[in-house]
Amino acid sequence: MDFNPNNPIVKRCLQGMDLEAKNRTEEAYNIFMLVWEDANNDFEKFMSAHYLSRLQKRTADKLKWLETALLHALNLKNSYATGIFPGLYANIARCYEESGDWDHSKKYFELAKSCKTELLDSGPFYHGTKADLQVNDLLTAGFHSNYKPEIKMNHIYFSAGVSGAGLAAEIAKGEGDPRVYMVEPTGPFENDPNVTDQKFPGNPTRSYRSTSPLKIVSELSEWPRMPPEELRKWQERVASINANPKAKLIN
Repeated sequence: MDFNPNNPIVKRCLQGMDLEAKNRTEEAYNIFMLVWEDANNDFEKFMSAHYLSRLQKRTADKLKWLETALLHALNLKNSYATGIFPGLYANIARCYEESGDWDHSKKYFELAKSCKTELLDSGPFYHGTKADLQVNDLLTAGFHSNYKPEIKMNHIYFSAGVSGAGLAAEIAKGEGDPRVYMVEPTGPFENDPNVTDQKFPGNPTRSYRSTSPLKIVSELSEWPRMPPEELRKWQERVASINANPKAKLIN
């Protein structure tokens, strides 16, 4: 599964998250409930159940939605599913802990811990930029962020999703053409904490970062391009972030 920001369900989840970030929780709840009702596969059901769980006031209701999310997550047979379970199991464990069910709490905390030892992703991996690079060139950390120019990056970022890398290329700073390269990590890497569980549950964008360089393997001649109107909205988000240091790309 390649995470696609143009997916109608994903776009509506983004809308709900924007409302949630503005404390308009009732409106956000209604959006997520509509997403749940319209979802037609396990990925979409999992996503909507996850967001509905966050807005529950009672622990029992939160647990019900988390366990519903787990049922659908268990049916996902792809690399994304690996990143879901540590956070999902930990959230379920906390609900049991709040309910005083120590046996179930311990069980799910142990499941969360065991999942963190699994391989993150086998790739292939991609990096989006406006830089003109050649095969065997190395991408290194130390440059300024596309989204917050005052921040010098200690990591180099990449994705196992072509769509995500393509979007990064489109909104990257610089005057050149957007480019997507297939890359090879030269050292260990981790989930990008800017997206993992903070915005979307798990790591559906399959976004990673490393302090080690990325080696350019090849350049893609084409990739799924974002419609102009949707691209304009993302560019406006980036401009808003540059103008407001406290802003986030996705809330």
